[in-house]
Amino acid sequence: MSELELQLQASLASTHNGSFLWRIPEVARRRRDAIDERITSIYSPPFYSGRNGYKMCIRAYLNGDGSGYKTHFSVFFVLMRGEFDPLLKWPFEYKVSLILVDQDQRKHVVQTFKPTAESSSFKRPTSDMNVASGCPQFSKLNVLDDSSYVKDDVLYLKCIIDTSRIFHP
Repeated sequence: MSELELQLQASLASTHNGSFLWRIPEVARRRRDAIDERITSIYSPPFYSGRNGYKMCIRAYLNGDGSGYKTHFSVFFVLMRGEFDPLLKWPFEYKVSLILVDQDQRKHVVQTFKPTAESSSFKRPTSDMNVASGCPQFSKLNVLDDSSYVKDDVLYLKCIIDTSRIFHP
């Protein structure tokens, strides 16, 4: 793919309103890869808090990570270096909600946290990505066997940033 095609693809996948719905296909294969430790985590496409806002993504471990390894589905929020970083307020201090979408009964799994100013995860990025922060024990792994969360081998993760107090240049 040419650089222009890659930029177009990334642009079409991204949002600019602090809310992002990530469609993850081939869940069974990705879980096997994670269990076999071939590919332990996956990243969402980048999304933004606003048109000129913070750049971020989601990182998911389908066989857990850290304290959730082999027992939980782990989900993390990752701040990324963006072109408008010099104009934004640091450290990032806005509430983050991570949601595993229930495709049937709407009994979503929701974890919400407010960043801590001291954490390097929320300081202005000096490399492509900051250290991920989130939920190593987001939900028990058996939730991924529940057909209301994984349908047709697809699951959906949503991330919502409380943008009510964010000033976008």
